[in-house]
Amino acid sequence: MSRLRLGVNIDHVATVRNARGGTTPDPMRAAEIALAAGADGVTAHLREDRRHISDADMDALAAITRRRGLPLNFEMAVTAEMEAIALSHRPHACCLVAERREELTTEGGLDVAKGLAAVAPVIGRLVQAGIRVSCFIDPDPAQVAASKAAGAQVVELHVGPYCDAVRERAPDAGARLAALQAAAAEAARLGLEVHAGHGIDYETVKAIAAIPELAELNIGHFLVGEAIFVGLAAAIQRMRALMDAARAEQAA
Repeated sequence: MSRLRLGVNIDHVATVRNARGGTTPDPMRAAEIALAAGADGVTAHLREDRRHISDADMDALAAITRRRGLPLNFEMAVTAEMEAIALSHRPHACCLVAERREELTTEGGLDVAKGLAAVAPVIGRLVQAGIRVSCFIDPDPAQVAASKAAGAQVVELHVGPYCDAVRERAPDAGARLAALQAAAAEAARLGLEVHAGHGIDYETVKAIAAIPELAELNIGHFLVGEAIFVGLAAAIQRMRALMDAARAEQAA
């Protein structure tokens, strides 16, 4: 089984900075620490309302990751403004997400099936520019198929409801994991690379990392929160170790 990559989302370092203005904590320093601690890339979401990551942050992140030769994953809404920014920076990857101003964080997957006519042309232009495009979707076979039809090379499965179910000891946790497993298998069958993200912590990562079709996990909020207590490098290193252990157990 191939090594599972870890992308570290640094959005909420910027959230803390923006709470009182100024320049600290610095998301660029977080990106450097993450890469040194074993992350395989950095993820950042430039939202329409700029509530955490800023345009200047994106400029700096693009420069840091390009200099280090490591991927920058730009999470973005499907809007003309964000498409223009993506085409300007040409990051390694863009992940298309649903976005609503009133939500605290990304609360659901992108409805690619419903929005296929709008999503497909954006994906086409990004791919033509040499950017790898993923769709952040709920683990629904219809959304997997629509992402493939839209021209995405990757799907990122929204694992938040499963993670919440595990933490709440909900009876449907097993069914939610089974849905993730089925969606990952279907995506791989269609030739899509499969990622997962949203809500992953130390308690939930093992079962997710054991899904054999997954190539990458993108984790942010939990790692930034854990960093308050143990430091960002230590939080990332422990997550990396848990991911590797889950893969090793699956392969044994």
